[in-house]
Parts: sequence; C-alpha cells; structure tokens
Amino acid sequence: MTLKALMLGCAAAAMATVAFADEDAVLSIEGETMVTQAAAPAHMENVDTVYSGWTFRTPETQALQLDDFDNPAFVFVDQALELYETADGTAGKSCMDCHANVADFAGLKTSLPRVEDGELVTMTNLVNECRTERMGAEPWKYSGGQMSAMTALLAHQSRGMPMDVTIDGDAAPFWEKGKELYYTRVGQLDMSCSNCHEDNYGVMIRADHLSQGQINGFPTYRLKNAKINTTHGRFKGCMKNIRATPFKEGSPEFKALELYVASRSTGLSVESPSVRN
Repeated sequence: MTLKALMLGCAAAAMATVAFADEDAVLSIEGETMVTQAAAPAHMENVDTVYSGWTFRTPETQALQLDDFDNPAFVFVDQALELYETADGTAGKSCMDCHANVADFAGLKTSLPRVEDGELVTMTNLVNECRTERMGAEPWKYSGGQMSAMTALLAHQSRGMPMDVTIDGDAAPFWEKGKELYYTRVGQLDMSCSNCHEDNYGVMIRADHLSQGQINGFPTYRLKNAKINTTHGRFKGCMKNIRATPFKEGSPEFKALELYVASRSTGLSVESPSVRN
C-alpha cells in the first residue's frame, strides 16, 4: 500500500477524533510548564486548536524531553557552547566576543524567520552573516553539524516563550508564498504538506502518530537518525517521502514555507531542542 493510499484510507478516522500518545501528559522542564496546545491563530481556516508535536509522541519519547540531563540533544548544545567560545576566521573573533552572554538571544527564535532589508532571513542566515562579515570565517553548511548545533543553542535561549512571527507588512508576500507552497500538491504521490499535517494529524501511520508539523521545537533531536535536525532538513525529508524533488535548504521557497509553518505555531511554547521520533 502506498503512503498516499494509506493517508486517504485514514482520513475519515482522523476527522472523527484526534489521537494522542498521552493526551493528559504535561510538558514541564526545569519547573517551567510549556504550552503544548493553544487556540489556532486567526489565519488558520481549517484547524481550531494547534498542538505541539510533543503531544503526539509516545510516553517514552516524551520523557526524554522532561529532563535536560536525559535529553540527547544537549550533547550537541554543549558542542555549540564550545564553538560559541572558540575564535575563528581572519578577525580572530568568537561569537562570545560580540555576544558575551548567550542568554541575550532569548526571544530570537520566537520571531524568525523575519524580514531584514527586504529579504526574509532565518537564524541560519544570521549566524552565517556573523561568521562571514564579522569573523572573516567560512559560512557553515545550512544543515551541517556545526550549524545545527549552534542554532539549537540559540533557539534554546527562547525555551518557554510563545512563538509569534510577523506575517503582515513587509513579511506578507513571503507568508503568502509559504502558504501557497503548504497547500500545493507535488511529487509522484501528489500530496501537499496539508494532506498530512492538517487533514490527517493524529492518525497512526508506520507505528507513529502524524503530528500537525509544528516547528516550535526545532531544531530537534530525532531518535530516527540520532542527531539534531533542522527545519529545512525536515522539509527536504518530507518532500523526498512523497517522491518530489525538494527545494534547496536555504532557498527562498523553504524560507517562505518556514515563515508560514512558524505562523501556524503561534502561541505554542518554544521547546528547542525538542525530542521527536
């Protein structure tokens, strides 16, 4: 049975009820309770409530995120702290030379992507701009190990804060493009993002529940590949799963899609770095 056939066969069940691994579970980390479900933002026409991907995971996977000591993502966060303090490039500077306290990045994750000088930028863009323009260092690969770790560290500073990206004004055309991409069917399976993450979330597929595809927990550690996964890396993987040719990581298309998907997470707490299957 193809993925498309399975999804279509499960659609009626998904309409009837939303399935969670443990709908009574509470995500509380270091004494702070995260918002894992919230009223859907006004721009979402087909969904009343938004849910963090954490709510769809098994109790065993959920438990890994309840304690930073058990969360395997923090191995990479610690690596990023070393990178943060290490000088690189012709200027002989480290991140810490300009940003002495990494906690000063609190709130950054909640507002990204955002428009700067007419261009939509992501956290990865900001990191590489600092590396090339201020440190005289080579840019890191978009979803490479160093960048994935660094963006996990920076996003972690916003943990517990609500997602709230700007979608009007200069951001509006980028957001509209992202929305168009979200609902456009592509690939040999002729599927869109919405077919899985809006029409069929909560459905059990391949021994796991489909989530709403929220990115409030990204970068995230996936048990599947035992590493930090970026938003664009996940977009790329999804497109491959439906047998479509993926856009390039860091492309205008994926940045626009990231803005739109981030807007669907409005009100959910940043969980970075989260743990997912």
